Amino acid sequence: MLTRKTFLKSGAGLAAAATIAPALPARAATKKKFTLAWTVYVGWMPWPWAAQQGIVKKWADKYGIEIEVVQVSDYATSINQYTSGMFDALTITNMDTLAVPAVGGVDSTSIITGDYSNGNDAVILKGKTKFEDIKGQKINIVQYSVSQYLLDRGLQLHGMTERDVRLVNTSDADMAAAFLTPDVTAVVTWNPIVEQIDADKGAHNVFNSSQIPGEILDLVIVNSKTLDANPEFAKALCGIWYETLGIMLSDTPEAKKAQAEMGQLSGTDYAGFASQLKTTHLFSSPEKAADFTKGSQLIATMDHVRQFLFAWGMLGQGAASPNVVGIEFPSGHVLGDTKNVKFRFNAEYMAMTAAHQL
Repeated sequence: MLTRKTFLKSGAGLAAAATIAPALPARAATKKKFTLAWTVYVGWMPWPWAAQQGIVKKWADKYGIEIEVVQVSDYATSINQYTSGMFDALTITNMDTLAVPAVGGVDSTSIITGDYSNGNDAVILKGKTKFEDIKGQKINIVQYSVSQYLLDRGLQLHGMTERDVRLVNTSDADMAAAFLTPDVTAVVTWNPIVEQIDADKGAHNVFNSSQIPGEILDLVIVNSKTLDANPEFAKALCGIWYETLGIMLSDTPEAKKAQAEMGQLSGTDYAGFASQLKTTHLFSSPEKAADFTKGSQLIATMDHVRQFLFAWGMLGQGAASPNVVGIEFPSGHVLGDTKNVKFRFNAEYMAMTAAHQL
């Protein structure tokens, strides 16, 4: 379960491949059939559940369109396929949106700020209780993933850099078993692996994503040309999302049933799904999501993200600075190249939902 963070440095290759994909027309045509791709992750399970319950069809019918919710088995593959034009919309992190479709030249707009990791990602030491004890250690980690971003931020906040540690690239599938071996003393990983390792009496969770709230974001993005020509698609997606959240987060038997069914769809049960929800900060209302998206914290976060990607060569070959790609925010402020904006945060449709204007 939880494949969303297994984005590797191959993402730069995916972006490069996307640049040789057939070019989209300067303006996308209006159409009636749309696709949203998703992969298994606690914060994205409302989508297949909503499809099963008829909520997707209900909102699509309202706007006279069809929406197909498509599962992709591998997260990196879903990004590649979206970038090459196979899907209209995608569930993806903020970091990966910038690193792949944006760098690959595909202009994308985030229309739903869904959640942020609030403890799902963690730095765990064996037999040591303070983050500072990480200095000089070998760290098992999925390199070039959100885990490395978390480590980078932890090191920054504690006056260190990645020169103070040694990274050992390790598959997420091997992480829990590796921690049990004598040679492994530090890991950075994500749930449910964090929960498995934390159960070991020698494990100490010394830094996690709850200490950088709002930085590891899960989004729904739409191809910007498709969005401009078909705003009803975004309206339907927001309607689906917030109706579904209203059910699953209510204090009702229906909410427990919905969460249990989402758990089954993702390969776990109610208890497992509920446990992972505790370390996932879902923006429970469109008002909260829109306010966050319009706030200054998001600009600061995306600056951290682009600086990290540039430092590790993930903004494309020949990138001379983090400014190579422009990121636009609801206020109109742009980080980076104003003439090459390829990643846009849009709060309009969330605000419309909040104002009951869908």
